[in-house]
Amino acid sequence: MAKKNVIIIGAAGRDFHNFNTCFRDNEDYRVVAFTAAQIPDIAGRKYPFELAGKLYPDGIPIYAEADLEKLIKEMKVDECVFSYSDIPYNRVMHLGARVNAAGADFKMLGAGQNMLKSKKPVVAVGAVRTGCGKSQTSRRIIEILMKMGLKVVAVRHPMPYGNIAEQKVQRYATLADLVKHKCTIEEMEEYEPHVTRGNVIYAGVDYQAILTAAENDPDGCDIILWDGGNNDFPFYKPDLCVTVTDPHRAGHELSYYPGEITLRLADVVVINKIDTSAPENIQTVRENIALVNPRAIVIDAASPITVDKPELIKGKACLAIEDGPTLTHGEMKIGAGTVAAMKWGASRLVDPREYAVGKIKETFQTYPGIGTLLPAMGYGKQQVTDLEKTINATPCDVVVIGTPIDLNRIVKITQPADGAGRFCKEDEEIMDFYEVI
Repeated sequence: MAKKNVIIIGAAGRDFHNFNTCFRDNEDYRVVAFTAAQIPDIAGRKYPFELAGKLYPDGIPIYAEADLEKLIKEMKVDECVFSYSDIPYNRVMHLGARVNAAGADFKMLGAGQNMLKSKKPVVAVGAVRTGCGKSQTSRRIIEILMKMGLKVVAVRHPMPYGNIAEQKVQRYATLADLVKHKCTIEEMEEYEPHVTRGNVIYAGVDYQAILTAAENDPDGCDIILWDGGNNDFPFYKPDLCVTVTDPHRAGHELSYYPGEITLRLADVVVINKIDTSAPENIQTVRENIALVNPRAIVIDAASPITVDKPELIKGKACLAIEDGPTLTHGEMKIGAGTVAAMKWGASRLVDPREYAVGKIKETFQTYPGIGTLLPAMGYGKQQVTDLEKTINATPCDVVVIGTPIDLNRIVKITQPADGAGRFCKEDEEIMDFYEVI
């Protein structure tokens, strides 16, 4: 029987995991290419031979998703495997229509095919959309487990935006490790809060190798905490699965891939941001949970926002800087910085779009619905440079930083000193998880 030619449609994360677990040494298939979307500057690289296995001595090229139909025809592709997350259902099926019209089958792998089994207990935390508050929930659960005397090792959903071979297994235990592994802003936002809390976090590309390293971490490991990304379902088979929902985007829990899968898999569902959401939206989320997963334990949670110096905001023209992916493919129109600016009496939000340069300007063009907020995009050195230039070119009285890290460590903000600083802090106020765990 002839091998089937396959393209894996991805965004430098789930696609590599699907390849590693289902295709790497599988003689029945020939993966001829990956395609990339959603993350800037991913296309044009290769999945390296060091990770691709014996069947791929030259590695596997990564192309832009825009070239999909051309690739299907030129490479005589039989199947395209969809392998990325936080996508509305209509866009998934538009992509499926493109694949089918070009002559290939459109395929999505189920949760059972690529979940790895750990020797340690696994608590998995996911969400139905980017920006629900999953990361804060993960850290809160870790704090509870650590108070119980357990050594927790976190494993983060992949973000291999640099040298893929070098990123096979990454361990973060100190802030110096962020520099060692040449982290982007997006990576720092996920890893830094873990290491500053005193727990180790792993990430990378080969999640079997990562799991083995985490289980045998030199500081000890009693339990694995899977800290998911986007709205993807876990790479590891969980003993307890927690999914976070967001009533600011009520209804999205049943209309985005694979967020609904994550919701259906959950043992515990957190309805987050109830302190800032409309009651009718909270009720919609509650009803949708009951519709697809009535067995789940439902926990109400708030994400209160505090600032260090509220007097710096009152009556001022504010530039609000928010978590990048939450505003881009997460499609949020508001973030922690915006809420803080409004709560503490900013006179107005300054629109950064006319002052944006380079790759930040491109981000606004790609995602025109962002509005008067500045996404803290930092997938590469040039994007970080352009972010700094955009901030400093925007006329404002105060910069309100709503990212999970102190952005001042990464870029130099030249606005008045009282306007530069990490004012916003989102911490989950969640009903007691002890009983659930």
